[in-house]
Amino acid sequence: MDGSSMRRVRRRRVFYIPGFDPIHPRRYRELYRTEGAAQADLSGFDLSLSPARGRRFGWDVAARIEGGEVQTEFEVLVWSDIVREQMQGGVLATYGQLLRTAWTYMSSGALGRLMRLRKGPVIAALYPVVMLLMQLGLGLALGTLAGGLAATLGRWAGLPGWVAYWPVLAGVTCAVLVWCKRHDRRVFAYYLMHDYAFAARWGGANPAALEARLALFENHIAAALCEDVDEVLVVGHSSGAHLAVSVLSDLIRVGRKPAGGPALGFMSLGQVVPMMSFLPEARRLRADLAYLSAREELTWLDVTAPGDGCAFALCDPVAVSGVAPEDQRWPLVISAAFTRTLSPERWHALRWRFFRLHFQYLCAFDRPGDYDYFRVTAGPLTLAARFADRAPSRQAIRRPLSPHVAVTA
Repeated sequence: MDGSSMRRVRRRRVFYIPGFDPIHPRRYRELYRTEGAAQADLSGFDLSLSPARGRRFGWDVAARIEGGEVQTEFEVLVWSDIVREQMQGGVLATYGQLLRTAWTYMSSGALGRLMRLRKGPVIAALYPVVMLLMQLGLGLALGTLAGGLAATLGRWAGLPGWVAYWPVLAGVTCAVLVWCKRHDRRVFAYYLMHDYAFAARWGGANPAALEARLALFENHIAAALCEDVDEVLVVGHSSGAHLAVSVLSDLIRVGRKPAGGPALGFMSLGQVVPMMSFLPEARRLRADLAYLSAREELTWLDVTAPGDGCAFALCDPVAVSGVAPEDQRWPLVISAAFTRTLSPERWHALRWRFFRLHFQYLCAFDRPGDYDYFRVTAGPLTLAARFADRAPSRQAIRRPLSPHVAVTA
């Protein structure tokens, strides 16, 4: 670890890579604004946002924290257009994705291994399957009742029963499924199905459009590493974590991390890496995990929480994927410990809001511990300095469980 990693920060660049999210990136600016203000009030520091200068998707932060004044420039690395493309298609296309995704995870052996790793995120993955099948069952039940009534009326009119039964059955079933899709914002069944289908469609590999976008992300980060800043910090949340792994691996492989330049930090939050790395075609990702885990050019902190049922909590993404090298040094796996860093009242209010809890890493804690998103991203210490003496969680899971360990050459 070079000296730049331990110096205090006056200027920082932060690149945020969202998870599978079709929403406009302004959502993350508003989340940072509101939650940052809440954390500042709770912790007694000053933090203010202003419009980004020369960046389309971002914001600037001025902070007085821990005796330092820090200027931070945020940029969201956008791939929501690719997400929206994946989410196109109607009801039948989604049920086709359901069948293909279920087959991919079961036939590859990934599903059983994922269950042995953490049941929570696998249950979360099965949730959209169950919900969609329940919706189909409801549609068929109502369609059967309506079809039976139509057939009875048809026979009274002198028509064969099937003439009315089958069209009404099909029509009512389709109407129910379309209604459920229109109201998916309440249950997220279609959204989550598209998310898991995106990973399964290419068996864990990245589609060409996503690979091209990752190359653009690399260029943005590489340019920042040549600026007059003290730290460049990359934050990958949920599915964005494994994208960041590949981006940073590519950047370091080709020597785009300048010696003596800014400290380079990487923070993976609420990661779901095994959902990809356990699939047979995730050779590129597994190679990147192994490579990045041994590099001295960066500091990699992995933050999850057992209370987040959508993340692979405290699972070392490198080790559980079966590709940990002998000289592995990253990531430092720690817990956000929601049951301790949130007051009992706050935890009680959030504990069953699973989707909201998956975003808690980006939000205020009313009993913050050593992990505080706003101190990390806007405070005067580099990621390396802030966690230099932090031991990994004693509950970290490192048992290799992936059924596939092949990597790209």
